[in-house]
Amino acid sequence: MKIYDFNGKKNICGERVHEARRKCRLTQSELAAKLQLDGIIIERDSVSRIEIGTRFVADYELRALSKILKVSVDWLLGNE
Repeated sequence: MKIYDFNGKKNICGERVHEARRKCRLTQSELAAKLQLDGIIIERDSVSRIEIGTRFVADYELRALSKILKVSVDWLLGNE
């Protein structure tokens, strides 16, 4: 499967994930743990790579991130 880049990044939500995580006062490890409790198999380094834009984010991961970070998917995607 070919994963494409968008303006040199693998996702467009990374900066917003970082911002929302900081507002929730969560570490990357804590966010990874909450995602794991929600059924998403992810480690701290993957959260880091999402935030810097070097990791693809699946739609089900985006939904879980929005729920845990208490923001909308649209906000994570920069639409709000």
